[in-house]
Amino acid sequence: MQKITILKKTAVIEKTKNWIQKFVIGLNLCPFAKFPVENDQVRYVVYEGDSLLELLQLLAKELLLLKKLPAKEVETTFIVTPNYLSDFQDFINAIPAAEEVLKLQKMRNDFQIATFHPKYQFAGTQAEAIENYTNRSPFPMLHLLREDSMDKAIESYGNTEMIPVQNVSLLETMGLKEILDLTK
Repeated sequence: MQKITILKKTAVIEKTKNWIQKFVIGLNLCPFAKFPVENDQVRYVVYEGDSLLELLQLLAKELLLLKKLPAKEVETTFIVTPNYLSDFQDFINAIPAAEEVLKLQKMRNDFQIATFHPKYQFAGTQAEAIENYTNRSPFPMLHLLREDSMDKAIESYGNTEMIPVQNVSLLETMGLKEILDLTK
């Protein structure tokens, strides 16, 4: 597999940022995303390889970095894998190993991993079901979130259980064509 170049790496980050800005923040799918993005507290890391072991090593390194840095400097990290895990089932099969990294580093109380993929499909849904688009992204990615920041955000937001319901309702109202146009 050909590795992406620095120019392409920049393009991957830009496409990811654009998706977050237009789709996630623009539609308010995650009410907690706007503040760290606007305050430049998001780290974007592009993994160029195609090895689960190397990806897990990078994940461990990024978790240690987040643990070391204050949230006001780096709130969250996206690990983007444009060359790896393009098959959704392979991606899903890799998630337990990523969760095991949290456990082995004794960071399960400090961080959580949110997952996004171009072909994301929630269990029990059809491939093109609208609700899958809440977690569809331009590339496979692991989003590292600080537990304490999530707790504070949830406390200030209130009824977070309604966020997924509202997101699906919004996407259903928009329709697939508008969603696809927005995520290009």
